Amino acid sequence: MNLKSKAWMLLLGLACIAILMTACNAGEDEPASSSDDASGEDTSSETNDSDEPVKIMFHTHGNEASYNWSETIPAFEEAHPNIDVELVILSEKGDTNEALQKLDLAASSGEQLDVLMFSDPASYAQRVDLGMVAPIDEFIEEEGFEVNEEYKVNTKLGDSYYALPGKFNPWYVLVNKDHLEEAGLEMPTDWTWDEFAEYAKQLTTDDHYGTYFHGPQNGGWMEYMKLALASKAENTEFLQADGSSNFTDPMFKKSLELRWQMEKEDKSATPYTDIMSQQLHYRDQFFNQDASLVTIGSWMNTELGGTDQFPLNFNVGIAPYPKNDEGDEGGYTPVTTDYMAVASSSEHKQAAYEFIRWYTTEGQIVQGKNIPSWNGVGDDELESIVTTILEDTNNPEKVDKEALISVLKNSKASEIIPPAPYQAEIYEMVNEEYEKLIYEEQDIDATIEAMDQRANEIIENNQ
Repeated sequence: MNLKSKAWMLLLGLACIAILMTACNAGEDEPASSSDDASGEDTSSETNDSDEPVKIMFHTHGNEASYNWSETIPAFEEAHPNIDVELVILSEKGDTNEALQKLDLAASSGEQLDVLMFSDPASYAQRVDLGMVAPIDEFIEEEGFEVNEEYKVNTKLGDSYYALPGKFNPWYVLVNKDHLEEAGLEMPTDWTWDEFAEYAKQLTTDDHYGTYFHGPQNGGWMEYMKLALASKAENTEFLQADGSSNFTDPMFKKSLELRWQMEKEDKSATPYTDIMSQQLHYRDQFFNQDASLVTIGSWMNTELGGTDQFPLNFNVGIAPYPKNDEGDEGGYTPVTTDYMAVASSSEHKQAAYEFIRWYTTEGQIVQGKNIPSWNGVGDDELESIVTTILEDTNNPEKVDKEALISVLKNSKASEIIPPAPYQAEIYEMVNEEYEKLIYEEQDIDATIEAMDQRANEIIENNQ
């Protein structure tokens, strides 16, 4: 048995144990899902002829409230009358971990799998590596389009495409425009991290901090360890594409320098000790006006105008994710999306591809829940989607809609680097060494040296 097969069997074993434990605790049966050949070989006998009526199974973590499937899927079926889509919601509460467990169990049970949705690059890349996902290059070539031109998110892994991107959730900077006006500052539309730091310094008063960074926390929210690193087009992760350490990248050092300067020297950022001891949260910090600038993902679009839980009592602006130098190309930012893929075991790959292609283009507009990754969305359509999202909040008139649209339109994702299987170890290590820095147990150079050394040890131990 080769290494990939062993990993596949281990993953399935863990998934089975997890599901059985969940079922025992809950006192109810858990549905299983479908499978493919662990070797990654195509074992289907399909003809890829979508002219004949077919039924495809669509497995997703997305629930009805978040994805509006009751309108989206019928719209596809009306446009493609020979394809029937059967929806399998793997977690009614939208829990991606629960969904992945059920999907992995499905991969060993023989259920029909056709369309798969993954919520993050790690789960997407891992299932590609394990042979669950089919390459879709032949379909893309047949249509004759370039993915990088058609979509804002690059889903390529190695030399092939295995998914198309659905929603587009770039990171941006939430701005308290009232604080900005009081400080006599202009609304930023194109800025650098140094300018961000200067803004935060000038916005800090006795009543609030200039900014709030929500991580790292217990190996999570690691985007806050990659501020300047994430403003590049490539090599934005802690590990490079070849699996080697990326901690010596100058932009990683700049990220640490920013965190140190803003908390320790400018005193413009909420102290890390307060974040951890008081279990602070970015929503409270922003909506309670305890921080003027909050860097966060655009899943916040649905809350920008305030909600019953977080009322809005000030005017909100949206600024782009800062770039590193004034002459750099702007727009690069951390991005989350849904990776829409075709199962390698599917006997209806053509029909499955037609669904993911439609869903990631016209389907995003029909769904009306998120900003699409598709570049084919016109300005009027984007404005309509944003307007619909904001109108579901309590005070949409307090949000600078034009600024939001501009930022969303100009944001773009960096190149994906497939996560290593031991990514969690790297994250935990980075968190530990950062705490030594911010608690003043070591300086920045010593922190980088320790991270690089420990990363190399983790890499070596996992070879």
